[in-house]
Amino acid sequence: MTYDVIVIGGGPAGMSAAVALGRALRTVLLVDAAAPRNAPADGIHNYLTRDGTPPAEFRALGRAEVTRYGGEIIEATVATATADLRVTLTDGREFRARRLLVTTGLTDELPDIPGLREQWGRGVLHCPYCHGYEVRDQAIGIIASSPMALHHAQLWRQWSKDVVLFQHTAPAPDPAQATALAARGIRLVTTKVAEVMSSEERLTGVRLTDGTVIARNAVVVAPRFTANAGLLTSLGLEAVENDFGSSIAADPTGRTAVPGVWVAGNVADPMAQVVSAAAAGLQAAAVLNMDLVGEEVDRALAC
Repeated sequence: MTYDVIVIGGGPAGMSAAVALGRALRTVLLVDAAAPRNAPADGIHNYLTRDGTPPAEFRALGRAEVTRYGGEIIEATVATATADLRVTLTDGREFRARRLLVTTGLTDELPDIPGLREQWGRGVLHCPYCHGYEVRDQAIGIIASSPMALHHAQLWRQWSKDVVLFQHTAPAPDPAQATALAARGIRLVTTKVAEVMSSEERLTGVRLTDGTVIARNAVVVAPRFTANAGLLTSLGLEAVENDFGSSIAADPTGRTAVPGVWVAGNVADPMAQVVSAAAAGLQAAAVLNMDLVGEEVDRALAC
């Protein structure tokens, strides 16, 4: 069987696209590796009517909508995709499609600090709009790894008066930047971070290389956002570097340089939250469907 569209990636962008395509009466196969980026989080936020929904529950609801409209779902990993839109899974199965939509997301590459990864998505955060409200008025630490940490510190100051900026591996702020930090009551610690500390699964503080422990309820880091784009190399698509990591280049609708291949969600937009990734999936699905309609018109005219 050749599907109208194979969607690779079962996050919000992929599920949203699969629902829209199913409602357009398209045959859709959704291939999901079942490794959601937001699995460690307690809940999703800024998604109207779904605020606080646990990621696993959101995923189950989304999958149910996909199948309600006729979409098929396979839990598997795609090994390669070829220019004739043939998809091969790691278990050897092959499928063909008229169009491909890749929504494989990204990987958060975290600073190499002991104790940090264990708290990722709970006590260790990165997005104030995703998690700031949940740690409002608590003791927050920003572990700097780039000059952008100065911006992060000033931003997180909106949610708490107790913000400490750990300079760690970032350049020292210049005098004007240091003055701006002090003006907002943000303490600067220049000693390098040695460990993120926890007790009974709760983050408790940061230990410095000189042995000093500074109590914190939450720690903020800036991961490198690396597009999960390995399967696209067989199509000649390579991730491009940006200020935050890497992503796949595409036009505003998700159309890539390879005919018949679209992308949506975090693989193309590292800053997309759940709701905006879902919106990108919907938009890509609508344009994909119109592209298929155009092909069908041409075929009918040729008869």
